[in-house]
Amino acid sequence: MQYNFREIEEKWQNFWADNQTFKASNPGQTEDEGNSELPKYYVLDMFPYPSGAGLHVGHPLGYIASDIYARYKRHKGFNVLHPQGYDSFGLPAEQYAIQTGQHPAKTTEANIKTYRRQLDQIGFSFDWSREVRTSNSDYYKWTQWIFIQLFNSWYNKDTDKAEDISSLISIFKKEGNTTINASCDDEIEPFTAAQWNALSKKAQERILLQYRLTFLSDTEVNWCPALGTVLANDEIVNGVSERGGHAVVRKKMTQWSMRISAYAQRLLDGLDTIDWPQPLKDSQTNWIGRSQGAMVTFKVDSEVSKETSGVNLSYKELEDLKKLRLHLSKAETALWNELKNKKGAAKFRKKYTIGSFLVDYVCLAKNLIVEFSGKEDEALRTAYFSKEGFNVVHVTNEEVLENVLGVVSKINTTIQFPEKRKKIIKKTPIVADENKYEIAVFTTRPDTMFGVSFMTLAPEHELVAKITTKVQKMAVLSYIKATSKRSERDRMADVKTISGVFTGTYAIHPFSGEKVPIWIGDYVLANYGTGAVMAVPCGDQRDYDFAKHFGIAIPNIFKNVDISEAAHTNKEGTVISNSDFLSGLTYKKALKLAIHELEKQGIGYGKINYRLRDAVFSRQRYWGEPFPVYYKDGMPQMIDAKHLPIVLPEVAKYLPTESGEPPLGRADVWAWDSRGKKVVSNEKLKNKTVYPLELNTMPGWAGSSWYFNRYMDASNEVEFASKESLDYWKEVDLYIGGSEHATGHLLYARFWQKFLFDKGVVPVDEFAKKLINQGMILGTSAFVYREEGTNRFFSKGLIEDKKIQPIHTDVSFVNASNELDIEAFKNWREEFKEAEFISEEDGTFKVSREVEKMSKSKYNVVNPDAICEQYGADSLRLFEMFLGPLEQAKPWKTSGISGVHSFLKKLWKLFYNEEGLLISEVTPTAEELKTLHKTIKKVAEDIENFSFNTSVSTFMIAVNELTAQKCNKRSILEPLLTLISPYAPHISEELWSHLGHKTSISRVDFPLFDPKYLVESSKNYPVSFNGKMRFTLELPLDMSKEEIEKTVLAHEKTEVQLEGRTPKKIIIVLGKIINIVG
Repeated sequence: MQYNFREIEEKWQNFWADNQTFKASNPGQTEDEGNSELPKYYVLDMFPYPSGAGLHVGHPLGYIASDIYARYKRHKGFNVLHPQGYDSFGLPAEQYAIQTGQHPAKTTEANIKTYRRQLDQIGFSFDWSREVRTSNSDYYKWTQWIFIQLFNSWYNKDTDKAEDISSLISIFKKEGNTTINASCDDEIEPFTAAQWNALSKKAQERILLQYRLTFLSDTEVNWCPALGTVLANDEIVNGVSERGGHAVVRKKMTQWSMRISAYAQRLLDGLDTIDWPQPLKDSQTNWIGRSQGAMVTFKVDSEVSKETSGVNLSYKELEDLKKLRLHLSKAETALWNELKNKKGAAKFRKKYTIGSFLVDYVCLAKNLIVEFSGKEDEALRTAYFSKEGFNVVHVTNEEVLENVLGVVSKINTTIQFPEKRKKIIKKTPIVADENKYEIAVFTTRPDTMFGVSFMTLAPEHELVAKITTKVQKMAVLSYIKATSKRSERDRMADVKTISGVFTGTYAIHPFSGEKVPIWIGDYVLANYGTGAVMAVPCGDQRDYDFAKHFGIAIPNIFKNVDISEAAHTNKEGTVISNSDFLSGLTYKKALKLAIHELEKQGIGYGKINYRLRDAVFSRQRYWGEPFPVYYKDGMPQMIDAKHLPIVLPEVAKYLPTESGEPPLGRADVWAWDSRGKKVVSNEKLKNKTVYPLELNTMPGWAGSSWYFNRYMDASNEVEFASKESLDYWKEVDLYIGGSEHATGHLLYARFWQKFLFDKGVVPVDEFAKKLINQGMILGTSAFVYREEGTNRFFSKGLIEDKKIQPIHTDVSFVNASNELDIEAFKNWREEFKEAEFISEEDGTFKVSREVEKMSKSKYNVVNPDAICEQYGADSLRLFEMFLGPLEQAKPWKTSGISGVHSFLKKLWKLFYNEEGLLISEVTPTAEELKTLHKTIKKVAEDIENFSFNTSVSTFMIAVNELTAQKCNKRSILEPLLTLISPYAPHISEELWSHLGHKTSISRVDFPLFDPKYLVESSKNYPVSFNGKMRFTLELPLDMSKEEIEKTVLAHEKTEVQLEGRTPKKIIIVLGKIINIVG
């Protein structure tokens, strides 16, 4: 009987489906097999998006690994929940709808049909009775319900949990908000209970929005005009949309947001309680970004801000100024060498701008300017400086070079006995504080305050437009425009590019009173921290590089540290210097004193900060979860949960409206009848009880942030999931998925889980106990080489010394010898039909191969359908595991699969030959038992350690040994099938049935390892003479030394070695060696 894998695999896939073999039981489901009485084990896979391309061989890698473990746990006696479903809302289906007019639901349904066929074909043990789809209204009903719970909650920092908004309202009514310690918007005005109670309902709702866990706010977003929607950071690559490569700009829009920042510390703390890969934990830790330091307030120079053009220098002039500072004349250098050492209030600056003039030296604290005589506009300059309240000391080159100390004495005299000058101020109408701006900065290093030499604002910072001078306006606007085309992720990742623009304005250092130039730079993000940084170039490499690039001063505030080549970023052992009251202190002492002084002077305070920003939760798309929200008098109102779901309406087109509204703005039936409690025609909006519904939809991660809980009770129509089911399954025991979701889906899922835990909905606050990141199966791309400027292609061996362009070709046109099917390539694209091909001397046309990501765009995709057709699903499963450790990336090579396919044929032959079934009931030999039990031991250890690749090798060794032993014993082959079953379930089920069993092998107990079968009864001793091994001798392990000595001496080979001599000594180490001396 032959191994007919196609027939066998189809047979058992149908059997599993018809019998619901892998259906898990919930508590109280008495009609099931009673598996809920068993210990539970929950295995979860990454939630797949059903794309039109279907699966390639890289996609099932994690699914095969999780399936092996799920099947193993069933063998070990667990009630295993291994569900599957689809994250079926997505931009690709919407884009296809825009292009073709086909409803996204129809496209999605067709894609899911393809996915389901492919998943079934590979033989996964999914419980399909629990299938969920995020785009089904019976699922997103509960996504809408969670949104309502979030809206009706606030985060109480005192209890460190989310609480119902009604408790906050009660406090407002009795006490106002001055005692509230909540996660909320910044700069909320304090109010008393009387003031709260006197407010209108609408005013109260506005205040409550500042506290709710989901809220409306004006937020900087990634806006893609071509797609008409906001994009998440991970939907943008190199500044353009991943889908279609369209331009993306930063834009401020009113959006729904999630107050995930309230959970920042708990999200960090929770990482210590879960068994997740350290790199993934590190990604989340860095994304959350906890830091301890101080908030510091810098006032914008009021004189500059009044005119917002106080430094009337163009960008080019500022660049020239940098060069001037670096290239002083001999006299200027001599004088500067004396002035630069002055400290405190007598500190001087060189080549500084006062108004529109560049002065040689200035002491701002003493209003003293030192100028070299002979400038063409000297009279005009002096008059202006006098009007601005400055004393001016004029010196000549000769004076300085002949007697620099005499010049310094003259300057000192002017400092000590200045001529009193009063700044002349034109009388203008006073506008109360309209130009008094402040910049709040969070810093982790307040001890380095005296090292600040410039500030950098995010280009989107609201103050940029208010403080930029007229001269710098065009340069700043140009820079902002360029920055808007880059995503936040690209800006954060790009550490090499140095760019920025001076605003022309200065801030006042809160301690020294010195002017600090304010720049803008795209490495600062508006949504992180305060959108401003105080730059300490001597202590931060990015600030250092920025300062070097733009010629900004780099004051050194670290004692005995050289910063001539790089910033000093170490904290420990660092002593602060050149820092007034902080000088001489260690880092830790200086940090504490700096915070103390900031708080004492009222210019700052100590603070713990998080980089984690609140998550934008709106998308201007059609194909997404509708919000359960309508608007009354402009304020959002939640639809009662009992009226859910609010179903996605039909629209004529899937594009934004002509007036810029999201696609739902095209819906004709999209208004809420508050009396009838239903969605009605927009024509009824004129009625007083009918209100407009929200036009945005939820983001892609909404439905994927809780699906693992729905699997626990997927058919429940009246609850999110029953308490009994949630308490029984609790959390995912094993999640296998890709690392690309570390700071997206996985972080948001942890946030929602913690919120639902706070609300008493779920029993645990982390959804997955153990997580494994699967690696990637890489494709082996094929390249042909076209001569530049021609349509001539050269074989790989002929491209030397030619200007060629590599072009991806479909790997299906290339054979195992890397030879191209030229005709297939010509027919592939119109542009290649008339191409000329220069082949090798033997007539073949060779391509080059390169390992890279398996992707449709690289034409290196291998379809699992083709592999299953040629070799079978069991071969595919074994081969994917055999490629290497689960967590590592590894290249695919189809030719390698023949090895595992041959192994399966060899396994089959242990049971069958030409005459039929070979099974014997004879007692197995010791060698057969040894082979079996070492295989049991190794496979169990491998599966428990997720070392699936080494198990495949173990199976091959076992089958080879049993074949050599001519083993056909039932007591050996039955447990062997159980061991192999998780990896190759189809052939295992078939052979199990041929052994006379009527039920599936899937729940047969896993074989028990018995160590006694690995205990050796004899030892092959090496026999040495004077330390040199001459032969080996097999002896029983229980033989005594005396018996061993007698046996060895009597051996004929010993007699030959001794040649009649009597040995001086015989050394015997039991179980190890025999050495005869003499």
